[in-house]
Amino acid sequence: MQPFTTLTGIAAPLPIENVDTDMIIPKQFLKTIKRTGLKEGLFYEMRFDVNGKKNEDFVLHNAPYDHAEILVSGSNFGCGSSREHAPWALLDFGIRCVIAPSYADIFFNNCFKNGILPIVLPKENVDQLMADAKAGKKLNVDLEKQTVQAEGQNVPAYNFTIEPFRKECLLGGLDDIGLTFKKLGEIAAYEQQQRLNTPWLAA
Repeated sequence: MQPFTTLTGIAAPLPIENVDTDMIIPKQFLKTIKRTGLKEGLFYEMRFDVNGKKNEDFVLHNAPYDHAEILVSGSNFGCGSSREHAPWALLDFGIRCVIAPSYADIFFNNCFKNGILPIVLPKENVDQLMADAKAGKKLNVDLEKQTVQAEGQNVPAYNFTIEPFRKECLLGGLDDIGLTFKKLGEIAAYEQQQRLNTPWLAA
């Protein structure tokens, strides 16, 4: 997993409440267990009509948002089914951070497991960042300082909270497998002692 330290990038405004996981990645794109190629299905039913024709008005089709690394959206983001393909699709597009007033729990947890930082801020702060995003301003996200700030002079920095363990994992780029690898020495020592204590199990 790629470490997350600081991120300065284009933020795409998506001013919609209750964005569910089927909106993020529709069910027809769930046939794969690969984490690549899913960007083609990201927000598919908003990006294209029923005939597959591109919706030119959708934010991610338009510069500079077609290279967005941050998404600013409404409350209860990621609700619906628990598909992990949702953060996979966001990440495959290039989005490393989502900013919203609230999230569905499973989506929120899945973001951390895949290297995406889901930031929770009060609605008034999100509304201001949404306006900054619509104005084409880049946002700076500093995980170490736990701040979000739009570019410009005398612009407020908004502080967000994050569990220390999750912060450590993102800073170190540690998913569940990475955390296990950190314990390889202890695992090997345990296995060696187990062979001494119960040799018949190794026979």
